[in-house]
Amino acid sequence: MKNPLNHVAVRGRFRLLTATVAALTLTMAGAQSTYASSGERNTHASSGERNTHASSGGQTTYASSGGQGCPTAEIFATDNTSIITDPDDPRLDTRLKRFGREVREIIRANGARPGASQLLDGVFWSADLGQATYERSREFDVERVGRDGLHHIAGLIAKRYDQESVLAFRCVPRTSPETDAVEIEVPGVSASGLREALLADAEAREKLGGGSVTLDGRLVLIAPVADLPLARSFTAELGADWSEAQVRYGDREFVS
Repeated sequence: MKNPLNHVAVRGRFRLLTATVAALTLTMAGAQSTYASSGERNTHASSGERNTHASSGGQTTYASSGGQGCPTAEIFATDNTSIITDPDDPRLDTRLKRFGREVREIIRANGARPGASQLLDGVFWSADLGQATYERSREFDVERVGRDGLHHIAGLIAKRYDQESVLAFRCVPRTSPETDAVEIEVPGVSASGLREALLADAEAREKLGGGSVTLDGRLVLIAPVADLPLARSFTAELGADWSEAQVRYGDREFVS
């Protein structure tokens, strides 16, 4: 993605879906509450849009999510190549329908199985510009894919759409030696609220970089495991209820 909401360059750290955007099993974090046990992740058959309130199928043999209720992998991408600094820019209203179809075709053509997809409104901090940047992107579930295959697919997307990088997240057990990041989802967050919180919290701007918000108001944030305590305090600043959040552990990669 191209540096703003770009999950990489301008913001420097994760990006976001979130998507820049928890609950966890850290002993210091207290009790955990997740949606993972219910496996509530599915698609609308005709559009490939994600429906988080429907039951989903089983997991592939390509990877183990450790019972986290997540797809084998996810790709966060956009076809935007501009730096957008106006939250009211009409380019942020796109639904990326054609882009969504094309990415699903790329996934399928390279031996993986495309799953659900959802739109994300990203808000990221640009240290270079000294202000927040914005981007409309999509998250894609990817099944029947391994680490190398996911890297290859993300690279193809980055090159085709002239992105500085594409964020890939592979869901793996918390205790896996490959685990280096978490995907946090928590309801009750707006893109405007995320922007205001970033402006008010210098540490979150520096370490988390930003995040993304789904159209139904869920923060999506991918961050290093070490930044979980910061992510938890940041969600509190957003006014979100940590007990309603979900944390998935995995391996993240920015692919160019």
